[in-house]
Amino acid sequence: MSTLKDAKIGSTVKVVKLNGEGAIKRRIMDMGITRGVEIYIRKVAPLGDPIEITVRGYELSLRKADAEMIEIEG
Repeated sequence: MSTLKDAKIGSTVKVVKLNGEGAIKRRIMDMGITRGVEIYIRKVAPLGDPIEITVRGYELSLRKADAEMIEIEG
């Protein structure tokens, strides 16, 4: 299964599963990233960290470590 870290710039993907535990998983969910939501990959920084995404109509930046915890399809 691919993760958000592997998604290509300009693509829209759907969240299948959130990995991780406790505070980290809660923080990701508090940002609006939950199962079934669509995420648009806007930009990736030159060195690959962070990743800029659009989710639920607002823009976020995620670290690669957090993006690896989000399994996607599409």
